[in-house]
Amino acid sequence: MRVLITGAAGFIGFHLCRYFLQQGHEVVGLDNLNPYYSPDLKQARLTRLEQWDNFAFSRVSLEDQEAMEEVFRKNTFSHVLHMAAQAGVRYSLTHPRTYVNSNLVGFENILECCRHHSALEHLVFASSSSVYGLNTRMPFSEHHNADHPVSLYAASKKANELMAHTYSYLYSIPCTGLRFFTVYGPWGRPDMAYFLFTESILNDRPISVFNFGRMRRDFTYIDDAVEGVFRVAFAPPRPDPQWSGEELDPATSSVPYRIYNIGNNQTVELERFIEVLEQCLGKQARKEYHPLQPGDVPCTYADIDDLTRDVGYSPRTPIEEGIPQFVDWYKAYYRSGGP
Repeated sequence: MRVLITGAAGFIGFHLCRYFLQQGHEVVGLDNLNPYYSPDLKQARLTRLEQWDNFAFSRVSLEDQEAMEEVFRKNTFSHVLHMAAQAGVRYSLTHPRTYVNSNLVGFENILECCRHHSALEHLVFASSSSVYGLNTRMPFSEHHNADHPVSLYAASKKANELMAHTYSYLYSIPCTGLRFFTVYGPWGRPDMAYFLFTESILNDRPISVFNFGRMRRDFTYIDDAVEGVFRVAFAPPRPDPQWSGEELDPATSSVPYRIYNIGNNQTVELERFIEVLEQCLGKQARKEYHPLQPGDVPCTYADIDDLTRDVGYSPRTPIEEGIPQFVDWYKAYYRSGGP
């Protein structure tokens, strides 16, 4: 198989590339190495991927239509795994245009390239638990309504789901969207809370704990998330014969389209997450409590029954095992001077 993985130098994209390479597949990685967070970290991930003979890299921005079309002209892809996006809820409050360009224009370019690529068997794209927005019915199910996002980032991800459904309907492209729930682990994103907490605790700086500590998250370890994506890639959706236009199910369709949650299926108090992090670091955190930030939600909790039933997804990593692995990587990476 030759697979295109966008966001190859990003957190999930990097791990996904490495997993496919280890399974013997040819991988073409795409990334623009933008400076949203340290390009050095992105380059360090990329350097490790380039050690594989079956890996090729193209530095391309999603919104560059001609460059994207050139990537597809030069390659025959059986699968496209679209992990690239402008991430971050709070950044979307101050840089909205960036999300329009990358997450909307960029995804439209992906869809158009897939439309004209006859060899394609499956498009898998990253959505987000953020799409659930004001929904408070727990656990979050793909079958629940998700039409009330509270950030432009979340709205752009919901728009991606709608765009993909349209292309699946018009051009019969098998499309699966994956709503990721707080993925963490080695080589993670420096803008994520657990990364910022670790940096601050080790440097004797206070950490900001929002919603006065009343936060809960479905923390998903990176290895579990990547195995889930790999399983989904080889299970393209089929039209659901039970789907009805009179009782609309947002998770399935009469066309080859599917939405799945990909989480750990349990919600953990942020204070507990910090406690485990303190134990691993051997230092206590100095906490500063703040109100809930605009665009954020107090709790996430994934219903993963559909993903378990359809592809055998079974997350195995509690935070008591995942956090130590992140801390070990963090200390080793920065002790060696980073890249």
